[in-house]
Amino acid sequence: MHRVKGAIRQLTLRPGLAAVIVLTLALGIGANAAMFSLFHEVLLRPLPVPDGGRLVNLASPGPKLGSVSWDDMGGSDYVFSYPMLRDLEQEQTVFTGIAAHHGFGASVAAEGSQAVRADGMAVNGDYFTVLRLVPALGRLIGKRDEPRVDEAQVAVLSYEYWQNDFGGDPGLIGSTVTVNGQPLTVIGVAPDGFSGTSIHERPKIFVPLTLRWLMQPSVPRDAENRRAYWVYLFARLKPGVTMRQAEEAINGPYRAIINDVEAPIMGGMSDEMLAQFRESTIRLEPGARGQSTMPERSRLPLTLLFSVTALVLSIACVNVANLLLARGSARAGEMAVRASLGATRADLIAQLLIEAGLLGLLGCVAGLPVAAATLHFVGSVVPPQASAIVGAGLSDAAILFAIGVSLATVLVFGLFPALAATRRPAVAVLNEQAGTQSGGRALSRFRGGLVTAQIAFSMVLLVLAGLFTQSLANIASVDLGLRPDTVATFSLSPALNGYEPERSREVIRQVEEELAALPGVTSVATAQIGVITGQIRFSNVSVQGFEAAPDADTNANYNVVGPGFFRTLQIPLLSGRDFSDADIAGRPRVAIVNETFANKFGLGVDVVGKRMAIGSGVPLDVEIVGLVRDAKYSDVKEEVPPQYFLSRLQEEERGYVNFYARTELEPEDVLSAMSRVVAEVDASLPVRWLSTLPSAIRDRLFLERLIGMLSSGFAALATLLAAVGLYGVLSYSVAQRTRELGLRQALGATPRQLRSMVLRQVGWMGLIGGVAGVVLSFISGRAAEAVLFGLTGYDPLVLAAATIILAAVVLAAGYLPARRASNTNPLEALRYE
Repeated sequence: MHRVKGAIRQLTLRPGLAAVIVLTLALGIGANAAMFSLFHEVLLRPLPVPDGGRLVNLASPGPKLGSVSWDDMGGSDYVFSYPMLRDLEQEQTVFTGIAAHHGFGASVAAEGSQAVRADGMAVNGDYFTVLRLVPALGRLIGKRDEPRVDEAQVAVLSYEYWQNDFGGDPGLIGSTVTVNGQPLTVIGVAPDGFSGTSIHERPKIFVPLTLRWLMQPSVPRDAENRRAYWVYLFARLKPGVTMRQAEEAINGPYRAIINDVEAPIMGGMSDEMLAQFRESTIRLEPGARGQSTMPERSRLPLTLLFSVTALVLSIACVNVANLLLARGSARAGEMAVRASLGATRADLIAQLLIEAGLLGLLGCVAGLPVAAATLHFVGSVVPPQASAIVGAGLSDAAILFAIGVSLATVLVFGLFPALAATRRPAVAVLNEQAGTQSGGRALSRFRGGLVTAQIAFSMVLLVLAGLFTQSLANIASVDLGLRPDTVATFSLSPALNGYEPERSREVIRQVEEELAALPGVTSVATAQIGVITGQIRFSNVSVQGFEAAPDADTNANYNVVGPGFFRTLQIPLLSGRDFSDADIAGRPRVAIVNETFANKFGLGVDVVGKRMAIGSGVPLDVEIVGLVRDAKYSDVKEEVPPQYFLSRLQEEERGYVNFYARTELEPEDVLSAMSRVVAEVDASLPVRWLSTLPSAIRDRLFLERLIGMLSSGFAALATLLAAVGLYGVLSYSVAQRTRELGLRQALGATPRQLRSMVLRQVGWMGLIGGVAGVVLSFISGRAAEAVLFGLTGYDPLVLAAATIILAAVVLAAGYLPARRASNTNPLEALRYE
């Protein structure tokens, strides 16, 4: 305890030094803790379920001919047909059960309350059993809740939804909630902390899988269709069964079903594709983290950001080490006196380590608010659908990580200064204190080497920040093929309120008319598929004059839009006509195609009047009436796909629609008016994704924006820390060489020569650090190429800009110590001890 008291006393004797060290550590530890929190949440955190290591995800790579629907839980390899699910449930022998789930958009309303939009999850009877979850209240969905399609209309609420919207009312069990227009009986509440099995979704409500078609009335009734793939599967291994054994065992019945039941009905496949289909197998993958494509998509960006913060922490720790070395040199006499009075070297090292540990502890405590603020900033940048991943604050794992980093910092960067401060005999130190200013040159060179490393790390961070910033600028300059400025947008889903198609159509018409009547609004349009929102819909098509070879790619993306869509988004019509109010059900079906569609199917420029069909082997019943310029479909960075547009007035009403309104005013000014319009038409309809179109597009680029802003901020912080470290080393060096500088001046050296001597030292450190940084930048730039857009990791302009910035900072940091050296008074310097 007396050592702790002594450490506190030493810190209070030099509060300025202690504050600088604590602040430096807080910035480095806080940045790392924040990035680790994201890294852990997205890439490492397991599902909060018992024995999650026994969970496996099911995948089946291979041809899938028919309707394939997937989302961010996994691509086409991970979706199965509903009949295949039921077959596998009966035939498998190596799992305790197979869990199935499918996400859907939900409109949820409790008795007498306004409907709210939420994520829902349709699950089979084994879902909660496989996860081994215990309800917080009531019971969970089980086998008895899925006897037949459309029966057992029950629901389970998430714990968070139950607490936030129902006040944790235990009397909720047995009450009714309306989900997508269907009254469901609440039978239970999921356990606290469980929010589904996919990182990107936070379902508020769970329903039996057999209700999927009631929850999504717009989807085909494909419960018996083996060519409709949409359900995700995972399972729990039985005790003693390995993943490899289970994979071999499940493929026995799976291959039999594929070859005996499904292959005979797979018309439209070539012999080669049919052979591949017959060879399809199930692949098992670890399922402890659930199912999501986000970890794979985010792995490289998050790893890069985490590496960036690790470099920032390294620079911060080097600064701390330099400060501790300087403090150790200043206290060399004190250590010598303690040793003369009987203290062993181990006692002195222990005392210095306790002081460093106390600084590390204070840095950790101060770093937690920095980490929380960084996460808050990240939460303000990401779109609402991704903000749940960031969370409300630091995770327990991130706090433990911060503590671990603090301990490592103390051990690695506190031990060497402690050893250096106690390594010399007490007599030699006391002699130096008496006037012999010798020794310490090796230590000075070591401190200079540390600063040179800081410069190298700063160069790496500046280059990475420049690359990410230039990449974001390249994305911003992409020609979208449309004009998003002055456009406001939102979406409605009347079908999720249980509306029949005719009522949905009427509501949409009324909203369109009321929006068009708003002051400043010049045009209004609708679309089923949101523009540049990541949504994708495609189908096989047949086109007049295009002979498709077996297994040829005849896919094209599509959208179903209302009249005025191209005018509102200002997508140029190149030939033909736009849709009109006359293109309604009962009239000949019409379509408009883009340039890539015309090129893919060999239509040339004379496309108007040609005919096409949705599907293969069916009559060409759709006339192409227009050709539009290519415009981005789902993503800014992707190439424009072949695309066709259908008239919304002619197609079956799906019940969900995106509205777009172009205004002469600022679009932000009409957003509140849009909400009022919907409320006046139908107050029970929740408005979703209300924003300006430029904001919606920026949300699609949140990861690129986040990397650019954070890397730039961390690079600026690292460069500042490196400048402070360089200034400190040079100031200390000038102070230690005061007598030498005075002697040089007495012997005829001019102030300019003294200034040049110090600046040469700066130049060498900057040159060596800069060259090392350039080499490291090439390596890091190569690693970052996968997330860059429109440039390589060796961009010369970025490298030149980083070099200029770093050179300016290094020279600025070295100028004041150099000036101080040139102003040395010879008489005072010769008396300096």
